[in-house]
Amino acid sequence: MNIKEKHEKLREYLKSLEDVIVAFSGGVDSAFLLKTAKEVLGDNVLAVTASSCSFPKRELNEAIAFCEKEKVRHIVFNSEEFSIEGFSKNPVNRCYLCKSALFTKIWDIAKQNGIKNVTEASNIDDDKDYRPGFQAVIEQNVKSPLRYAELTKTEIRELSKEAKLPTWDKQAFACLLSRFPYGHAITPQALSMIDKAEQFLLDMGLKQTRVRHHGNLARIETDEGGFALLMKKDNRVKVNGEFKKIGYAYVSIDMLGYRTGSMNEQVIENR
Repeated sequence: MNIKEKHEKLREYLKSLEDVIVAFSGGVDSAFLLKTAKEVLGDNVLAVTASSCSFPKRELNEAIAFCEKEKVRHIVFNSEEFSIEGFSKNPVNRCYLCKSALFTKIWDIAKQNGIKNVTEASNIDDDKDYRPGFQAVIEQNVKSPLRYAELTKTEIRELSKEAKLPTWDKQAFACLLSRFPYGHAITPQALSMIDKAEQFLLDMGLKQTRVRHHGNLARIETDEGGFALLMKKDNRVKVNGEFKKIGYAYVSIDMLGYRTGSMNEQVIENR
């Protein structure tokens, strides 16, 4: 199928559902899914966003602003991840634990609002990564319209650009929990450190970046434009100084640069 056929397949699928909740993070994929659902289903669409210490305030504000602009009903709730048994130990199936709790709460909201379908915004490219959370999607009968339409990330960006969505060139984002190596304890303090460090890099002009947390060491992943900025001595001195204020003793730059799911690489190699 070409991109237009995939887009039409998505629209027809959403139309067949009649009403939906969209699990909405404000990212590229969920924004496109929400926009399309709103076009097809009108007021039979509800966006639901989970607020937590693993979800930066800037992302929450952008999600709220998007729904206001698109005139989509929007519910924000506290996901309280630290109340999930085993979560803070960061096991390999941590994403499954989080998604299970998340979709349980979203289904409660669906029932309270008389909505029959819950959707999430993974795309066909996500099959290439280790995604334990997708098991929760299957178990809880959450629908994945973008995957159903076989849309890739690149195609979603292209269609988002055509629709003049502000998210079309937004950096890829995953919750801050993905910055920890599996088995390393997750704490509110560490999440705050990561959030502050990434916000500093974004404010400095980096477009695509991650700060991977290895205790007192921060490992920066970035794209080619980010590398160019970080190679300037003044910027390196600024980053080092700011990260030490945040709480890191050491700051490093990953030689392979930014890539999604880098913390999953060893898991995939050992499967």
